[in-house]
Amino acid sequence: MPQFGFDTLALLVVIGLAGPLLAAVPGLGIPMVVGELVAGIVVGRTGFNIVDPADPTLQLLANTGFALVMFLVGTHVPVHNPTLRSALPTAVVRAVLVGVVAAVFGVLLAEAFGTGQAMLYAVLMTSSSAALALPVIDGLKLAGPAVLSTTAQIAIADAACIVLLPLVIDPDHAGRAALGALAIAGVATVLFVALRAFERSGRRKRLHHYSEDHREALELRVSLILLFGLAALAVATHVSVMLAGFALGLVVGAVGEPRRLARQLFGITEGFFAPLFFVWLGASLRVRELGERPGFIVLGLALGLGAVVAHWTGRLLRQPLSLGTLAAAQLGVPVAAATIGTEQHLLQPGEASALILGALVTVVATSVAGRVAVRTQLGGVKPPGPGGDAGGGGGAAATGGKKPAPA
Repeated sequence: MPQFGFDTLALLVVIGLAGPLLAAVPGLGIPMVVGELVAGIVVGRTGFNIVDPADPTLQLLANTGFALVMFLVGTHVPVHNPTLRSALPTAVVRAVLVGVVAAVFGVLLAEAFGTGQAMLYAVLMTSSSAALALPVIDGLKLAGPAVLSTTAQIAIADAACIVLLPLVIDPDHAGRAALGALAIAGVATVLFVALRAFERSGRRKRLHHYSEDHREALELRVSLILLFGLAALAVATHVSVMLAGFALGLVVGAVGEPRRLARQLFGITEGFFAPLFFVWLGASLRVRELGERPGFIVLGLALGLGAVVAHWTGRLLRQPLSLGTLAAAQLGVPVAAATIGTEQHLLQPGEASALILGALVTVVATSVAGRVAVRTQLGGVKPPGPGGDAGGGGGAAATGGKKPAPA
C-alpha cells in the first residue's frame, strides 16, 4: 500500500465526484453520499484496495469530515421555527411509539441473527435523518400541519438517537459513554450561554464586520476551534466525534448562524471533508463478508424495512404513510454506528455493511415516498415545477427559513 500523500488526496477528491455525478442523473434522485460510499467500496478493502482506510492521516481527515457533517446537521435542526411548537406534543408521542415498535423488532432481529445487538438495532430503526429527509421536504415544497409535525418528529428522533447511539453500541462501557455524553452536553451548554451573551452584546456583529472587511474569516476560525476542542473532549471521554459535532451545531443554530459562516462551513465540508469521509467509510467496509455471511444481507434488508414499518405506526396518529416513510430516512446514525463499530471492533464481520445496507433501503423508500407525497399534493400544495429539486434547495417552509445541509 503506497504511503499517504498528495497523490492519494487528489485521488480521493476525484473518487468523491462519483457522488454529484450520480446525483445529477435525471429521474434517479440518488443522494450524493450513496455515490461516494459506492466509490469508496470500489477502491477500498472490498474492491481494488487502492486506498488504505487504516492510514492514520486519512482517518484523522475522515473523522474531521464526520464532525463537520454532524455540525452542519445540528445547525439545520429547525429549533427557531415557532410553528413547530404546537406540533411537538404529537411529534413526541409518535416518536415514542416508533421507538417501542422498533425495540420489539430489534429484539427479534438480534435473536434471529445471534448478534446480541437488540438495543443498537432498535435505535437504528427509531432514528430519522434530518440531513436526508428535510431537504426532500423542502425541495418538494411540502407544507401544512402534517408536514410540520413530521419535521418535528424527525428532529426529535435524530437528536435522541445521536445521543443514545454511543450508549447502546457498546453496552459494557455504557456508563463511560454516558459520562462522556454528559461532559459534551455540559460544555455545549456553557458555550450556548457564552455565545448568546456574545451575540446579544453586539460583539459578534462587530467581529463579523471586522472579519469581513479584513478578509480574515474569524468566525470560521472560532467555529473550527470550538469544534476541534469539543471533538478532542469527545475522544478523551470515549465518545464519538459525531456527538461533539451535532451538539455544537445545535448551539450555533440556537444562537443564530451568520449566513457568511454558513456558506464557509458548507464550502469546506461539502467540497472536501464530507466526500472524503464517505469515501473513507466505503473503503473501510468489507462488503465481501456479506457474501461469506449472506444472512447479514437479509439483516440489512430487514433493518431498512423494519425502520419503514416502525415509522408507519404514525398512521395511528393520522400521519400519512408517505410522510411516515420520509420520517424513516436514515443516514447519520447508521453511518456513525458502522464507523464506531468498525474502528472499535464492536460488530461482527459483515455487520457494519449490513447497517449501511439497511440505511440505503430507507434512502430508496424516502425517494419513492417523496414522489408519492407530491402526487397526492399533501398539505394542499402543488408539485414543484421543472426547477424543483427533490434532493435539496427550494423553499424553506418546513425548516424555519433555513435550507438544510444536504449532507
